[in-house]
Amino acid sequence: MDTHIADEKLRDLHVEETIAQANDRSVEQYAIDPVAEKKLLRKLDMRVVPMLWFLYMLAFLDRTNVGNARIQGLTKELKMEGNDYNVALFIFFVPYILFEVPSNILIKRLAPSTWLATLMFCWGIITIGEGLVKTKEGLLAMRFLLGFFEAGFFPGCVYLISMYYKRYELQWRFNIFFTGAILAGSFSGLLAYAISKMDGVAGYSGWRWIFILEGMVTAIVGLASKWLIVDWPETAKFLTEDEKKLLIARLALDVADAKMNRLDKRAAKRVFTDWKIYCGTLMYLGIVNTGYATSFFTPTIITELGYKAEAAQVRSIPIFLVAAVVCAITAWFSDSFRHRYAFCIAGCCIATIGYIILLCQASVPVGGRYGAIFLVVSGGYMCQPIVIAWLNNCMGGHYKRSVSSAIQVGFGNIGGIVASNIFITSQAPSYPVGYGVSLGLVWLCALACTAMFFGLRAENKRRDRGERDWRLETEDADNLGDDHPHFRFTY
Repeated sequence: MDTHIADEKLRDLHVEETIAQANDRSVEQYAIDPVAEKKLLRKLDMRVVPMLWFLYMLAFLDRTNVGNARIQGLTKELKMEGNDYNVALFIFFVPYILFEVPSNILIKRLAPSTWLATLMFCWGIITIGEGLVKTKEGLLAMRFLLGFFEAGFFPGCVYLISMYYKRYELQWRFNIFFTGAILAGSFSGLLAYAISKMDGVAGYSGWRWIFILEGMVTAIVGLASKWLIVDWPETAKFLTEDEKKLLIARLALDVADAKMNRLDKRAAKRVFTDWKIYCGTLMYLGIVNTGYATSFFTPTIITELGYKAEAAQVRSIPIFLVAAVVCAITAWFSDSFRHRYAFCIAGCCIATIGYIILLCQASVPVGGRYGAIFLVVSGGYMCQPIVIAWLNNCMGGHYKRSVSSAIQVGFGNIGGIVASNIFITSQAPSYPVGYGVSLGLVWLCALACTAMFFGLRAENKRRDRGERDWRLETEDADNLGDDHPHFRFTY
């Protein structure tokens, strides 16, 4: 253990020296070799995001396939009545929220490949267990454990990706990563449709095979991913020493002097009293409700439009495919224009139109209601990855990025708890509470985004006037993170 700590201190010292050397050089000095930089970016794009994209798709598949299992007979066989299904969704989020922050602090001390692969293998086994339970209490236990092991995966991936790209390179890569969740919604319907044909094989119902087969794939991939997930830039084996130096230098130049490599009392106070983190959490809470609501309940909603279970599974596929395309296009424009706020508001407005149609569905034909689901899902997924990358763009330093990602995703997932409990079975198929609350939360997101926009713009103007320069005289001037007067926020 002492040797590990010593090695880690030497590694961090090497990184700080490399960053210091980079900060002593001019930006132009690194810009004279655009060929090397483009080659490095291509290499990163081939190694960093694709594997995490695939793993996140499996993670979201295992988290939300309970919606597909429901219309294949899960609730009937386990004798689930009333709000039992909602409780099964809700209980996942209890450990998922509580263990996000500890996990992201822990990943700083471990190789990401080891930590993320371990988590994935464990939740794969739990997913198999969901297919073997005999009672609704057993299902609740499996859902709780699933939330425990999945807790650290998503914020860990966000943190890891952010350590490889500059701020205005991040949105595109992060949205590509995030499409793994969107496409999981599409593949979930396709896989469930195919797997449901195994009903009766080995004495198991079709819904059980959905969990068993998907869990087996996750566990196997989890074992293999130890050798496929990248580690931190300074220890990445797929990069040469020159590439590591170039990568660390260009990232250091991107955030200027906004470093936070010590988590002492002053740094902790800067982290946990930063209004941006809590505003970003409200942004995510408001819009993630839509993401979970559509993933959990889209198959059910389509079934209640008059389609049989298998037809409903198939008809959920194009909804998420369209959302994935919209998500990718939005990310490209967001990075190209170096802007976040307007795209978040646009997504909220699109989702709003969809929710209004669904709230008025009594006078809307089936085709219109089906089209409204496209608007809700596409609008929600336009906004959801942007609010995560936006907050990350505004954080300076290793520790602050790590903790802010975990707080935003962890406590923001209270929106998932809300989504689990607002679609009341007795209100089917109109679900006025479900659609109404979801619409309200979309505009909570919009209001929080507006507060973030004006708050960041005002802070940049203060720094331009030199009103924050006094911080350079404080004891921790070398560990200010994004409180450094030279740092400018993106909005």
